[in-house]
Amino acid sequence: MPIPVPDQAALVYAWDLLARAQGIETWRRTVTLVLRSWGASDAAVEVARLGISELLANVVRHVEDPLCRLSVVLDARQVRVQVADRSPCVPRFAEPAWNAESGRGLWMLRAMCPGFGCEPGAAGKTMWFAVDLDPVDRAVA
Repeated sequence: MPIPVPDQAALVYAWDLLARAQGIETWRRTVTLVLRSWGASDAAVEVARLGISELLANVVRHVEDPLCRLSVVLDARQVRVQVADRSPCVPRFAEPAWNAESGRGLWMLRAMCPGFGCEPGAAGKTMWFAVDLDPVDRAVA
């Protein structure tokens, strides 16, 4: 696993990795350490951990090439977590069948985050979500 070097001007961490089901918890813990160093609340960390699980699991399940890039970007008091993969297939965002065994993760993540999206690119796509470092401040404002 590469050791990230933060970009001091932009506060960015990024890792190129092979998405594997057995490695998702490692990336959840790694991003937790980054968020804690930025002063994230417990609620923000939990949403980010859940989102990382969902985005990486989707690469494992739906993308033929497991090589992807996980990035965590701090902008003011909001963190954007993104996973870029090599598949041009953009997920559908229709209301899921609530009694199905799968298919609700992205829908729920979108509902929990102040920002969420998918950006097609020349060599694939980037799925992302944003989380406030302290969601309590956002709810009060």
